[in-house]
Amino acid sequence: MSGPPHVIRGSVSLPEAELMWRFSRSSGPGGQHVNTSDSQVELRFDLAGTEALPPVWKERALERLANRLVDGVVSVRSSEHRSQWRNREAAAVRLAALLAEATAPPPRPRRKTKIPRGINERRLREKKQRAQTKRGRTGRDW
Repeated sequence: MSGPPHVIRGSVSLPEAELMWRFSRSSGPGGQHVNTSDSQVELRFDLAGTEALPPVWKERALERLANRLVDGVVSVRSSEHRSQWRNREAAAVRLAALLAEATAPPPRPRRKTKIPRGINERRLREKKQRAQTKRGRTGRDW
């Protein structure tokens, strides 16, 4: 598969040489052609053995994708298009997105902020005012 490399993030992209492709017949309805064409694509990538990812990313990805890995290999399937070529594209994009998500740095921890006293007091004052207004609406003295 030629064309632009599928970028994971920054300057790191999927290493073409390490991608393992497998083609098979898609399930589902179709015409006479469907019985002979291998349009379903399975793309496998050896995450445990790759040198293409920075070590920190690799560690992160292995940890986050642990339940998807089989012997350190992550696989992605695509069969939504009728042409094998488009399924290959879709599978590569999906794998790149999966790796981008798995290698992303963890979010920064949230820092607690204190509500300024004046704002809190104003809120309570407004609440009291509102309660007063509503209390004045009760029809006791009609």
